[in-house]
Amino acid sequence: MSATDKPAATGARTFGDRARDHLWLHFADHSGYADTEIPVIVRGDGPYVYDEHGKRYFDGLAGLFAVQVGHGRDELAEAVARQTKQLAYFPLWSHAHPAAVELAERVAAQAPGDLNRVFFTGGGGEAVESAWKLAKQYFKKTGKPNKHKVISRSLAYHGTSQGALSITGIPGAKQDFEPLVPSAIKVPNTNFYRAPVHADDYEAFGAWAADEIARAIEREGPETVAAVFLEPLQNTGGCFPPPPGYWQRVREICTEHDVLLVSDEVICAFGRLGHDFGANRYGYQPDIITVAKGLTSGYAPLGAMIADERLMEPFLVDGSSFTHGSTYGGHPVACAVAMANLDLIESEDLYGRVQANEANFRATLEKLLDLPIVGDVRGAGYFYGIELVKDKATKATFTAEDAERVLRGHVSPALFEAGLYCRADDRAEPVIQLAPPLISTQEHFDEVEQILRAVLTEAQAEL
Repeated sequence: MSATDKPAATGARTFGDRARDHLWLHFADHSGYADTEIPVIVRGDGPYVYDEHGKRYFDGLAGLFAVQVGHGRDELAEAVARQTKQLAYFPLWSHAHPAAVELAERVAAQAPGDLNRVFFTGGGGEAVESAWKLAKQYFKKTGKPNKHKVISRSLAYHGTSQGALSITGIPGAKQDFEPLVPSAIKVPNTNFYRAPVHADDYEAFGAWAADEIARAIEREGPETVAAVFLEPLQNTGGCFPPPPGYWQRVREICTEHDVLLVSDEVICAFGRLGHDFGANRYGYQPDIITVAKGLTSGYAPLGAMIADERLMEPFLVDGSSFTHGSTYGGHPVACAVAMANLDLIESEDLYGRVQANEANFRATLEKLLDLPIVGDVRGAGYFYGIELVKDKATKATFTAEDAERVLRGHVSPALFEAGLYCRADDRAEPVIQLAPPLISTQEHFDEVEQILRAVLTEAQAEL
């Protein structure tokens, strides 16, 4: 469009109308906005956000599993201003700056075991890419050049770049971008609600799921497998918790076969599960942790790969380096925001708040199990999935037509219209995902339950 073709004035048009002209939304079906405004969120306050028309919504997804401390925190805005005045930008390419040094020290001090080396990235997907590249280069430098394959779980999400997407286990997210990076093997996840074996024994099911990782390593050949990528509590599919003993057995398997265990905590770290790291909640020792989101509460883009000290050793000899980096990884402003964010989390004891409230959050959501459309409620901390079913007795799921008509055609827009921002997801079974800011309390849980009850009751009628 030339300058002369553009509207003479845009003052009379809403942002939602103007957004259709040039803005390309992420993961969005733009055909749905042909005759309607794109929703535009203009401000946030605590656990709520507001659109350009002034309507309030409870942020039941913490933006995108990120806004731990809530919206509108002056402390984080002030951290941006201070750092920008001092040093707005400088890269970490063979140089450092104080904000990155201090944040690396703080993150390393909290990380379990000897995870003492912090490599900053621009976000979570970059952290996952960094971890796979480190695993490959580490084994090449230690005389095991054939160890390059990775194992991850069915339906798990680990990012959208070509490498991270290869690790991702969601077929529908991958098919349009194939061929992807080879050597990414998938194993079963820990969805006990739909357990293919040991459906009456949670611990036995967990042992089977963990041993499937061992069997995959043995099929591929341990000399070819570099790493296993797993989330502490798997996101996609609706929050699959680890069965008792699962993580301990996975750790044994990785140690036995000299395979790096990568705990992908882009969602789970910094309080989502009531702890600084999911590995600390579930009592296992990873070789690498990947983080992002809650590190800054989403106020600035930042991720990190936190690696065991021994993985750094081959890179400390003369002439050696991890040949990887990015322009904005460890951005000084983002690091300053992260420090202020961690200060807030500590001063307000948000980890303790989640631990104190998670049973009530679960109990409030479990009230919905009296609805015929609700098959299962699962999760931990402030991270829950509600699986929707067509028939509760048989666990029959929606057909593709049902999902389009009920989930996307009714549930998702109705929840938003009722004032609840969350995710209605059918990349696996149809689920509603909830991950509110860590400042949320019982009054917010009740608000969420009431909105869900009304909308899901209407959705049941649609079926």
